[in-house]
Amino acid sequence: MDREDIGLNVPNILLPRKGVDLNKWAVVACDQYTSQPEYWAEVESLVKGCPSTLNAVFPEVYLEETDGDERIGRINAAMEEYLEQGVLEEQGPGFILLDRKTSHAESRKGIVVALDLEKYDYKIGSQSLIRATEGTIEDRLPPRVKIRENAKIELPHIMVLIDDPERTVIEPLFEKELDPLYDFELMAKGGHVKGWRVDSDEDIASVFESLSVLSNQEVFNAKYGVSDKGVLLFAMGDGNHSLATAKNIWEDLKSKSGDPVSVMDNPARYALVELMNVHDEGLEFEPIHRVVFDIDAEDLKEKFSQFFEAEGSSVAIERFESLGSTKERLASLGDVDGEHLLAFVSGAEYGIIRLSNPSRNLEVGNLQAFINSYLEGKNSIVDYIHGEDVVVDLGSKLGNIGFFLPVIGKSALFKTVVLDGALPRKTFSMGEAEEKRFYLETRRIQ
Repeated sequence: MDREDIGLNVPNILLPRKGVDLNKWAVVACDQYTSQPEYWAEVESLVKGCPSTLNAVFPEVYLEETDGDERIGRINAAMEEYLEQGVLEEQGPGFILLDRKTSHAESRKGIVVALDLEKYDYKIGSQSLIRATEGTIEDRLPPRVKIRENAKIELPHIMVLIDDPERTVIEPLFEKELDPLYDFELMAKGGHVKGWRVDSDEDIASVFESLSVLSNQEVFNAKYGVSDKGVLLFAMGDGNHSLATAKNIWEDLKSKSGDPVSVMDNPARYALVELMNVHDEGLEFEPIHRVVFDIDAEDLKEKFSQFFEAEGSSVAIERFESLGSTKERLASLGDVDGEHLLAFVSGAEYGIIRLSNPSRNLEVGNLQAFINSYLEGKNSIVDYIHGEDVVVDLGSKLGNIGFFLPVIGKSALFKTVVLDGALPRKTFSMGEAEEKRFYLETRRIQ
């Protein structure tokens, strides 16, 4: 059952049979804790001898090790074992409504669905219904393709956003009498998660129709003030490269198929994801700051002015002696139409760069465009930093400069992607590592 016009499929989801310890079954997304092998070692010790998604995913902390092919072989064997031994059971066609409690949010709501990869294009300039919010690094896809290409099932850590300020799609389902599917504590401070079955014709139809309204071209045009853009209904939140991997495999499967009609019924056409409303109170965007190393800070600031003046913008710099005084000035300036404010630290100096009439919709878009241009041909590097204290520590060292970026507004995300295209990589983070999606639901893709 699907709705091609809105890129949505009603999947037959697999869940562990009764008796499987879900606390040991569910592990966090494989792209977390990549510099902390001890975290994954502890998880391995915890789940040893038990059915677990750890056995069916490839934690990226191990990507550089030499036993990659052997690990992928063990992953594929574990998937087949879980299917053959009945560890995983089909739930029948339907969605799963879920509510996640984390260390930072009392409630974060979502719904597990399958998206049509025919409606997804991660390329620059895409006008597809399903779109990347950040640039996709294609060099990161081959190892992921190798993992997925022979996999019998998929386990999603993909989180996809919808822009539904009136709360018409997900939230009404919480008012229904739905059958519970799971209710348990996640490992390693992951919080608590509850799930309910959404399988009645009425409830599925309500999801279809609400999404149809959001995807109406006239509604879309009025919402974002555009007249020449393709509808963006689903925007990537987390797991962009995982969805891009699924897309590449699907396109390869189509190209090698001798029957272009029947191949469209292949389950690999779809990818299992969790949909979330960008306006959900439990969803927090965290800024990702920048530190540029081994540069002449005064030269960088001079080139900054030249770069944006060439684009028709103007630049003014205010200087301060502390982060506190810088923040006070930022607060006094507030939001000014047609102006972006970027705080920085370099050595003992703090400051604010005031960029008037910027050509891009977000501060991070302007800053990253300049950094990319400035670093071209230089040995200097940029790093992407969580936390102001780390920016202060690194940016205050001789030869460095740190930029503090504001939190991206939830209402600005979709409009920026519509107007400017995919954001620079490392624009925002959806919560902390322990808040990322845990593998739980699965679906056959072969």
